[in-house]
Amino acid sequence: GRVICCSCEWRQSCERDNHESRQRGRCSGGHKRAAEAVTQVCRAGNIVLFLLAVDSGAQVVFCDKDEAGGRAVEQELLGTVFIPGDVTQEGDLQTLISETVSRFGHLDCVVNNAGYHPPAQLPEETSAQGFRQLLEENLLGAYTLIKLALPHLRKSKGNIINISSLVGAIGQSQALTYVATKGAVTAMTKALALDESRYGVRVNCISPGNIWTPLWQELAAATSDPRATILEGTLAQPLGRMGQPAEVGAAAVFLASEATFCTGLELFMTGGAELGYGRKASSSTLVEVPILPP
Repeated sequence: GRVICCSCEWRQSCERDNHESRQRGRCSGGHKRAAEAVTQVCRAGNIVLFLLAVDSGAQVVFCDKDEAGGRAVEQELLGTVFIPGDVTQEGDLQTLISETVSRFGHLDCVVNNAGYHPPAQLPEETSAQGFRQLLEENLLGAYTLIKLALPHLRKSKGNIINISSLVGAIGQSQALTYVATKGAVTAMTKALALDESRYGVRVNCISPGNIWTPLWQELAAATSDPRATILEGTLAQPLGRMGQPAEVGAAAVFLASEATFCTGLELFMTGGAELGYGRKASSSTLVEVPILPP
């Protein structure tokens, strides 16, 4: 049966304009033999991912720095195996891959859903040290896991799914370093798709926007007017609602198992938030408004 190997260690934070789902990237599906490595899925997303995977007959191997939480999930859901680990540590990722292959004999899909979104920062408030740490968490962890997994994925003609963000494509105010890391995830996806196509390995990414998650709820609750915050986030989508974790999970399943002629794809899971015009100037922007002729 299929095997999913997940590492889950989100540092808790949310986007303000596009509250990226820390739960996305639920990848079950895959080939009938799929051993799927899914990295960096947050707690709520873990449960949905694992349920999707187990329901489809998969085994789930996952790692997390939160050992108590990981053990609890392992006990709650049959078909899951927990391995403690930190995705910023190459040795832990090597253990994740080697343990998965040792237990199940193959590896067919890797999903990188790494990430942390720092609080709002003006460019002058950022630091090189903070940027380096964010690169380790949002980009280099994914790169390292992919590099370690590639020999096995080439054997199985497997696939990789990276979880990026809508803001990597359209930008986000007061999020310079975060946007840079997510843009790099998308760019890495496309470059890797070219390199790995000769081995039959597909590489795609999902870029979510506003997904209604516990972290989104936490953010809204911390504002002065939670209802107004939620309404603003909801109205950002032409569809008039936020996405649900299961919808992102379904997209990951599609990319892993059905999208066999897709590689280098960036799939927006945004409800159309990037479409059309909107009010973009901030209250501090010097605005020049045209005047109607008399």
